[in-house]
Amino acid sequence: MQRPGRKRKNSLVVAAVCAWLFFLSMEAWGVSKMVYKPPRSLKDVSLAGDAQGTVSKGKTLLSAKGKTDPFKSFLSIEEAVEKKKKRPRTYLETLDLSQLDLIATILNKKGNWAMVRDAKGLGHVIRKGTLIGTNEGVVREIREGEVVIREKHRDFLGKVKTQEVVKRLPGKK
Repeated sequence: MQRPGRKRKNSLVVAAVCAWLFFLSMEAWGVSKMVYKPPRSLKDVSLAGDAQGTVSKGKTLLSAKGKTDPFKSFLSIEEAVEKKKKRPRTYLETLDLSQLDLIATILNKKGNWAMVRDAKGLGHVIRKGTLIGTNEGVVREIREGEVVIREKHRDFLGKVKTQEVVKRLPGKK
């Protein structure tokens, strides 16, 4: 009966013998021996950096100014921009515009007002400049029987575009 670990010793011996035979056969076939060459010394290459991040190498001048950092994630830049403009959202900003129905408009000398109803049946009074909708919508204009809302959205290229959404009273076209 073999002791535990004896198989491992035997397999290591077999592997060493196979490697030795391989190197002997390489010599027999005329393959040249490997020769160690020390690394070459650097000749006349002086690197001197300055405060702007430029490095002079011989006669050429390398500059990192205006270049993107290859080790910085593009996603972290977008997230930093989004985090910068975070603020508490109102209830109307948590609702999509499709969840809101226009139920009344009031045109007055002091200012125009409108009332929208959400899916729960609650009414909310809005006026020009009120933030509304999930896509950073702003009430731009309140006319008789309709409200114009300007929203931002991203297209498939990632560019921010604005579009105007008109909410009308039911039965008015």
